[in-house]
Amino acid sequence: MPSEVIYPLKGKRIWVAGHRGMVGSAVVRRLASEDCEVLTAGRDQLDLRRQAEVEAWMDQARPNAVILAAAKVGGILANDTYPADFLYENLMIEANIIHAAHQADVEKLLFLGSSCIYPKEAPQPIPESALLTGPLEPTNEWYAIAKIAGIKLAQAYRRQHGRDFISAMPTNLYGPGDNFDLNTSHVLPALIRKAHEAKMAGADHITIWGTGTPRREFLNADDCADACIFLMKTYSDFEHVNVGSGEELTILELSQLVCDVVGFKGKIIIDASKPDGTPRKLMSANKLRRMNWSPRISLYDGVTDAYRWFLKSGTSQLR
Repeated sequence: MPSEVIYPLKGKRIWVAGHRGMVGSAVVRRLASEDCEVLTAGRDQLDLRRQAEVEAWMDQARPNAVILAAAKVGGILANDTYPADFLYENLMIEANIIHAAHQADVEKLLFLGSSCIYPKEAPQPIPESALLTGPLEPTNEWYAIAKIAGIKLAQAYRRQHGRDFISAMPTNLYGPGDNFDLNTSHVLPALIRKAHEAKMAGADHITIWGTGTPRREFLNADDCADACIFLMKTYSDFEHVNVGSGEELTILELSQLVCDVVGFKGKIIIDASKPDGTPRKLMSANKLRRMNWSPRISLYDGVTDAYRWFLKSGTSQLR
């Protein structure tokens, strides 16, 4: 039975903060079928790290709802190399937007977090209740702490001011518009680029970080966007909601799938001197499934689509 719509989006003015990012652009695509007005503001127009600018823009634009997809993101290397940037910039972005939304009397706000908020040794699959029950994974704790603060800030405005601010925690995302820079990207786009470059160079192998044994789940950005719109329309509660596929595979298995999609026939060599990150990270999808939402894009089809986008647009990142 479909969940009841408690916040219809028809006719609403909805600000998608971070609309040029992979998730934000997917949200904009998804909103095209909701008969609403989508508001956006590029970096040349608005610096989300500056409180006065955000408050002035919000006061002028007067959105009814906000989807907060803006963030400074990156993989293990980027998180480990720039901890101050990841903590400071994400804290500023979320604090400025959430507070300004309160001041502007925004009706509904969705804050997008990350699965890295959970403890390194969290029970698997990870339920929402695992938040703040143990130490974080050291390689991305700065980003995780910023995202935890965003969840708590949304909850605080709900508790103190009665605001309908909610949070969603996506798993590892990928898709069109992803970042394929090997120094700052996440594992899946990095693998696509490595396999593509090896194929073009006629190489006999690619090397992947770590042992290849960590287990991860992945969700296509368009499925994530659909879940976000679903939650905006049907969910209003204190606790955040996991948004994942509910399926996992090892990094080595993922590497093999990517090589298959790309058409690279060489060997996959592991570099065990590089960090693995969290051994396993599968989020429980039970809460969202009970609300009758589930993803529609298979991993193979999604990776195929992501590689197609890379060939068309993402290869500019190679230069």
